[in-house]
Amino acid sequence: MPESIDRYARYTRLKFDRPHPRVLRITLNSPLKMGAMDSQMHREASEIWADVDADDSVSVAIITGDGATFSAGGDLNHERKVCEDYALRMQAMTETRNLVMGMINCRKPIVSAARGWAVGAGLALLILADISIASKDAKFSDGHLKIGVASGDHATIIWPLLCGMAKAKYYLMTADNFTGEEAERMNLISMALPDAEVEAKAVEIASRLAQSAPAALRWTKHTMNHWLRQAAPIFDASLALEFIGFAGPEGMEGIDAFLQKRKPAFSQDTPV
Repeated sequence: MPESIDRYARYTRLKFDRPHPRVLRITLNSPLKMGAMDSQMHREASEIWADVDADDSVSVAIITGDGATFSAGGDLNHERKVCEDYALRMQAMTETRNLVMGMINCRKPIVSAARGWAVGAGLALLILADISIASKDAKFSDGHLKIGVASGDHATIIWPLLCGMAKAKYYLMTADNFTGEEAERMNLISMALPDAEVEAKAVEIASRLAQSAPAALRWTKHTMNHWLRQAAPIFDASLALEFIGFAGPEGMEGIDAFLQKRKPAFSQDTPV
C-alpha cells in the first residue's frame, strides 16, 4: 500500500493499519489524558474522511481508540483560548463542520469501535459512523451543557433520528452520562458487546462489507444519508449557536469551572 502510506504520512494524531487488504483502520492517537483531542487531532479528524474517500485501495474504514478509551472530546485548555480568539473559534467551527459532513459524505462505509469514554467530538466520531459498536460498559456524554454552550457539533443532526426526540432532548439538555448498553437500548448505536469483543467485531463487520458489491454498498449509504443531509440546516444553526456560546459569559464560566474543578455559577439573567 505505498500510495496509501504516502497519503496518510502527514497525520501525527492518527495511526493506520490494515486488518484486511481493503479495510483501513484509523486509530486515535492522542497525547492527552483519556484520549482528549488537542487542536492537531481535531484538525486531522476533520480532514481524514476526504482522504479515505479518495483512496481507491480502501473499501471500508474503521475508527477506533488507542487503548482502553475512545476519546474524551476536546481539550478544554485549548477551548478556553477559543472563547477569546475569533480566528481559533472560526477554525474550530469549520473543522467541526468538516468532520460531521465528511463522515456523512464519505462514500466508503465507516465502522466505529469504542471502549471506555466517548465524549463530545469523540462521541460524534462514534455515532456518525455507519455501523457503531461499543463495549457495554463504555461511558458516553454529550457534555456541551456542562460547559455552558449549546449542543451543536453533531447531536441535533442525528440523535433525534436514531433515538427519538424525547431521549435526545433528555440527554442533550441534562448532559447525563450513559453506558454503551444504554446507548444500544435506545438505538443510539448499532450494538453493545463485552469489552473484549469490540475490536474483533468491528474488523469482522468491516471485512464483510469490504467483500460485498462496492457500488451497491456506497449507493445504499448515500441514499440513507439523505436523511442527514436534509437536516443540514438544523446542524448549521446548532453549530453556529454553539460557537456563539463559546464567546459568551456562559461558555467562559463553564470551561473555567471545569478547569478549576468547581461547580459552574451560571447567571440566570440572559438577553436570550
